[in-house]
Amino acid sequence: MARPEINRRQFLSAVAGTTMAVTAAGLAAPSVANAAKGMLVPPGKIGIQLFTIRNLVSSLGFRVVFEELARLGYKNVEFAGYTSPAEPGITVQQIRQLLDDNGLTGIGSHVSLNAFRANIELELDRAEILGLPFIGTANEPVTAANRTVAGYQAAAAEFNAFGAAAQARGLRWYHHNHQNEFRFAADDPSVRLYDLLLSETDPKLVFLEMDIYWAYVGQHIAPGFDPIDYVLANRLRYPLFHAKDGRRSTSANGYDIVEFGAGDIDFEHFYSSIGSRGRHYSLWEQDNAPNTPAEAGGALGAAERSYDAIYELRG
Repeated sequence: MARPEINRRQFLSAVAGTTMAVTAAGLAAPSVANAAKGMLVPPGKIGIQLFTIRNLVSSLGFRVVFEELARLGYKNVEFAGYTSPAEPGITVQQIRQLLDDNGLTGIGSHVSLNAFRANIELELDRAEILGLPFIGTANEPVTAANRTVAGYQAAAAEFNAFGAAAQARGLRWYHHNHQNEFRFAADDPSVRLYDLLLSETDPKLVFLEMDIYWAYVGQHIAPGFDPIDYVLANRLRYPLFHAKDGRRSTSANGYDIVEFGAGDIDFEHFYSSIGSRGRHYSLWEQDNAPNTPAEAGGALGAAERSYDAIYELRG
């Protein structure tokens, strides 16, 4: 694959439009030796969903992005595709080498349900090459027209089949939620769809990645549950979290996505309440990070500040 040489000044200019917003000194990760007791997310469990910085992956490629993520202190990477226009023809084997070269661990990957349906063994092959312990989807289990009891029962059966295929390869299959999974069934307003998904899927085959932001949006649009309770009742089913922050707003969702630490979700309470410190991986995601102004360091500046905010969480 092509390996363009990009120096530090060129990189900062590309990601932020300025070399003043994010300095080399500012990219240094906090010292683990200085970590206070009560850290809620250990450094080795802090990761990033690459969709967050998709503009950088697209324009600069995996090599440069991985180098910068490692410099910031991130340890784990969750994929949202395996291609980059900046590195035409790059293979999953080459991506794995770039992970290893930068001391990063591939922890999971978001794959579409249609891709699993078309060729699940190919997706599992890729996961094995990348060394992923988890592979799953961020797709809603059904289309909006099928948010019914029967629709979710059928989806759960499909998820069990995907989970069994993954288990046979030594992998764990997972589902990442958005807000609609917390709505009530269209044909039975007494049934919350997420409850149905949990009850109909085999806990040994189907795992869950709670997107904390979207769970709180779900609480806003379909009240009557606490996201924390789901984790407490199903501790072993939640190996992954999306650490996504939101600020309360008058929007339909009740929150707007913001950098981690700049919002109103009480993550100290969340992580302190679920316990099992160090068992879970927390992956920072911010859907709108590519829109971060150049003067604030662009998406890389958001990545730096969000890493620091997760690192500083104390119970």
